[in-house]
Amino acid sequence: MSRKLRRSATALAFALLLAASAVVPAARAQAALDFKLKTTDGGEITSEMVRGDVVVLAFGSSLLGPLSKQQVQGVQELAEQFGEREVRVYWVTTDSDKPQAKTYATDEQLRAFARKNGLKTAVLRDPEGALFKLTGADQLPAVVILDRRGSVSAPVVGGHDPKRSLVDALSGRLNTMLGAQ
Repeated sequence: MSRKLRRSATALAFALLLAASAVVPAARAQAALDFKLKTTDGGEITSEMVRGDVVVLAFGSSLLGPLSKQQVQGVQELAEQFGEREVRVYWVTTDSDKPQAKTYATDEQLRAFARKNGLKTAVLRDPEGALFKLTGADQLPAVVILDRRGSVSAPVVGGHDPKRSLVDALSGRLNTMLGAQ
């Protein structure tokens, strides 16, 4: 085999190797999430229970002050607008369930926080941040949308824009995911 042909074959093999390695992470990112979270009222929500619906997970903490209040009010507005359209909306708190932790909050404290701020949808607990990390979120507050298969619908929305409501920020994506319902 000529030197030029060997170089071409080597370059082609290298290009195929790079292309194949680029496909693996994308496929992994599309995998359905598997989770089980407790609710503050003693129940639980699992990935299997919500499969088939579009799911909005709004990650936050009751300790973020006014930011938390704005987020949970936005979550409630979103639930009211999209709840009857096969969209499940949850506020997922990362507050700790361990009394010795700085970020500790009891279920009753979280229920009181939700009531005070008009949140009627279920409050889920992710005290170790396992699901938060699994979704690719990297800051609080964050909003993650799961498609009907249970996969993260990128991009994750991190932070909070005080000039834009959560409904305004997510309506376009949710309507697209729901189709023409």
